[in-house]
Amino acid sequence: MSARELVVLGTASQAPTRHRNHNGYLLRWDGEGLLFDPGEGTQRQLLFAGVPSSAITRICLTHFHGDHCLGVPGVVQRLSLDAVAHPVVAHYPASGAHWFARLRHATPFHEVADLQERPVCGDGPIATGAFGTLTARRLDHPVESYGYRLDEPDGRRMLPDRLAAAGVVGPDVSRLVREGTLAVGGRTVRVEDVSVPRRGQSFAFVMDTRLCAGVEELAAGVDMLVIESTFLHDDAALAHDHGHLTAREAAGVAARAGVGTLVLTHFSQRYTDPTAFATEAAAVFDGPTVVAADLARVPLPPRRGAV
Repeated sequence: MSARELVVLGTASQAPTRHRNHNGYLLRWDGEGLLFDPGEGTQRQLLFAGVPSSAITRICLTHFHGDHCLGVPGVVQRLSLDAVAHPVVAHYPASGAHWFARLRHATPFHEVADLQERPVCGDGPIATGAFGTLTARRLDHPVESYGYRLDEPDGRRMLPDRLAAAGVVGPDVSRLVREGTLAVGGRTVRVEDVSVPRRGQSFAFVMDTRLCAGVEELAAGVDMLVIESTFLHDDAALAHDHGHLTAREAAGVAARAGVGTLVLTHFSQRYTDPTAFATEAAAVFDGPTVVAADLARVPLPPRRGAV
């Protein structure tokens, strides 16, 4: 199993269908599990996907429309039922704090999980750590909405042949990476001597929005862009009226931003043929495109080139 992958839990928009659950997306990123927009039924979708509640380390809500948050009560209660030992951080638009409180305490239960609320108050970084930097950007929707972006810092790729020639083996490799230099056989080996620059991976999650600066900023150069394409372009006026994107608009963002892999999702129940979204996107974006399906797993693409 890939250490970094998107587990798709639901791909419908306002109304679920026989084949599409409400929203839900778990990003596995090494030791982190970011659960984005858990809609109604997410707890059961996690079971179908074989993902334990202990895999969740963060809950990230873009906004408080029901198809993006009505799964919160079940997920929160499951964290306590399973006695998840690590803290779980919840990010959501600060203006909806009262809605999150209602979701979190929708019914009585024995709360033992450590759920830490970190409301999003504006554009900028909202969390940093070994995983990288998580950033939020304001989107354009009838209610306050934010998209999220995760960036891994640039690093270095170690070259086995150079390591062997320099006599750096076993635990000394980690020590060299950590300290930058290492004394070996009477000479100093620098990390630059046995490695090349490695570009950090990046991921963006964009839900309900019209085209706006926030969308472009979130998408710029990411390895994977998960983005709503609620409508096909024949219904562009309807999309704009309701604060949404079409598949063509989403693909245009990916093309302008130089995205690695495009993942389309959040489909209106009015459409029954998912290939129509792929066809529309292909006319604009020539990179890898995934029309998301419930319970699909989409690995992050390999890192692209040097820094």
